[in-house]
Amino acid sequence: MKKYTKIHKLSDNKFLNLFKLDALTDSGRPFDYFFVSRRTAENIKLLKKDTTAEGVVIYPILKTDPEKIVMIKQYRYPLDDYLYELPAGLIDEGETPDIAAIREMKEETGLSFEVYTGGDQAYRRPFFMGAGFTDESCNAVFGYASGSISRKDLEDTESIQVLTVDKKEATRILKEEKVSLRAAYLLSHFLHAHKNMPFEFLD
Repeated sequence: MKKYTKIHKLSDNKFLNLFKLDALTDSGRPFDYFFVSRRTAENIKLLKKDTTAEGVVIYPILKTDPEKIVMIKQYRYPLDDYLYELPAGLIDEGETPDIAAIREMKEETGLSFEVYTGGDQAYRRPFFMGAGFTDESCNAVFGYASGSISRKDLEDTESIQVLTVDKKEATRILKEEKVSLRAAYLLSHFLHAHKNMPFEFLD
């Protein structure tokens, strides 16, 4: 049974738009359902039925010290506060998730990123972000970060502090700070990783 009768695009923004469905309950009762999408109206996922990711989240182990991970502390306008996160960003047209991760890592942190290609590919397929309010999905990209931290490529709309975090600090962050869900779950892997096999959890 189709669970909606019509789709209405309610905004016209470059990066994110609001849609309203004339939705139906299981019993056939109509109601309004709102969601946001990064896609154009003709390409939203309820029409295309695909899972292609719009963005990436990066799991960057410090190459010179595999017992540290690179995190960011970023101001988020909906919270009027800073959130502990992993570097992340949107996949530009024509990019693969790996290429997007390399670019975003450089832009957000100034660091170079070397993609780790081992392990089970199931962990790299797109997963949905929050299907109650958006059709957005995201790929995780794992690898090593190296080089010097720099802010020179940050956009003026981005307020980001770059951090290199050891396991003690990661534990404190999880217990005491505001943390994105993606970062929280991936930090749980970091806390149990061996310095000589930092990506073993992907096997």
